[in-house]
Amino acid sequence: MAENSCAGGSNDEGGSRAEQDQQLLLPIANVGRIMKQRLPHNAKISKEAKETMQECASEFIGFVTGEASDKCRRERRKTVNGDDICWALGTLGFDDYVGPLKRYLHIFREQEGDQRSVLNNNNNEDSVMEEDHLHAPLHSPSSSPGQPSTNPVARGEAPPPFPAPPHFFNSTS
Repeated sequence: MAENSCAGGSNDEGGSRAEQDQQLLLPIANVGRIMKQRLPHNAKISKEAKETMQECASEFIGFVTGEASDKCRRERRKTVNGDDICWALGTLGFDDYVGPLKRYLHIFREQEGDQRSVLNNNNNEDSVMEEDHLHAPLHSPSSSPGQPSTNPVARGEAPPPFPAPPHFFNSTS
């Protein structure tokens, strides 16, 4: 009975059930953009197809995250990490995705570590800095201070988007 009172209209929190459900979904523009990347440039995607994929992808994320969260709860941890997601994918039968995701996670962690070491080195070299130097762009040790870095992490860029290039999925490891 309580479910029916919420489903039809506004609830005490100020939004309808449909609005709350919509907030749990991935943004449809992002879903459409990802779908379009795999299609010829002149292909079109119907609104129904985008909405279907939006619901499926959002449900999948919740499904995998729930399994990883259960593992963390059993281990009395509060933070779900990338390794927990990989474990959950394997446990749920998505073994084909575990290897590529672990490789991506390894690259992400390497780049994150590189960025931390660059930041730590910069902080340790000059403990007293003028204010205008605090916001100067980072440079890698291999580049001259006046030249931009060749390291994408030092430039503040994110690691490559997942899914990564096809060689990630064709690896025999």
